[in-house]
Parts: sequence; C-alpha cells; structure tokens
Amino acid sequence: MTPLPPPLGTGELRFWRLDQRRHAPAWHTGEGSYRVGGRWNSQGVRAVYASLDPATAIMEVAVHKGFRALDTAHHVLTSARVIDPAKVHVIDTADIPNANWLVPGSHGAGQKGFGDALLRDHVFVLIPSTVSRHSWNLIFDATKAAGQFDDVQQEHFALDPRLHV
Repeated sequence: MTPLPPPLGTGELRFWRLDQRRHAPAWHTGEGSYRVGGRWNSQGVRAVYASLDPATAIMEVAVHKGFRALDTAHHVLTSARVIDPAKVHVIDTADIPNANWLVPGSHGAGQKGFGDALLRDHVFVLIPSTVSRHSWNLIFDATKAAGQFDDVQQEHFALDPRLHV
C-alpha cells in the first residue's frame, strides 16, 4: 500500500519502479540510462528513474513496452524510502525551460543537458511525469544517491489481465 501523506500517514517519502525480473537486482545502478540515456539524462549518466506511487511507475513502463509485455513477462516492483526528504529538489512545471519537454516524444539535447545539471547539483530530483502530469517522477544519480535511501522492498508484479487487450 502507498503510505498516506501527512497528516494522515507517516509522512515518509517512498519511491517505486518496475523492472524486468532479470534486471531487478540491479535496479539502483542506472545501467540502462547509462548505456542509452533517458528523458532527463545523457548517455553516460547513471540516472535511476522512479515514481512517487506504484501506479505511475507501472504506467511509465507500460508506455514504452505496452501492457502485453507487462502481462506476459516477469517483472518486479521495487520500493524504497528516501532517508532525508530535505535532499529532494522539486522541479515545478514553471521551472522547466521548454514546456514541450513534458510532452511525449523524443528527447532533445537541451532537455538531457538540463536533467544532467539537475542530477549533478542535487541528490534527488522530483519532476512532473510526462505520462501523467498530475504524478511525479523521482530521478537520482546512482552513485550520488548511494546510501541515501533504505527500506528497499521488492515483490513479484502481476498485471491485472484486463489491461492486456
């Protein structure tokens, strides 16, 4: 269950990501983004992409792979807790230089450079999700954030089969 936010819950800051089972042990290394880059990082930067809720983490993967792949291949849902929420830098939509960076599509050099600078300057970066503008993604450099999160939990993921159409 996603913890309730304060004042109803504990107030802890958890993040979530979904990986193929074979990649789940190395979820925190940023190996994929290091090899090919991502929306907010250039190739060679070990960015780890996560979301503040499991539903957004699932949607972030489904938008690239489709629900069929989530239904037919083993995946693992990982969550962890940010130890010090004060180390999370929040980027609001107004802070993003180009509004089109939040539109689905290809990622340009300016966007990747902007993200590289954020990852260089901050331990954790909270940024609006492109998949759901009312949701948040948490991005961090794997090396810089080592030891800055704990309570890692992993579980087998099972997609609701009604989503495989």
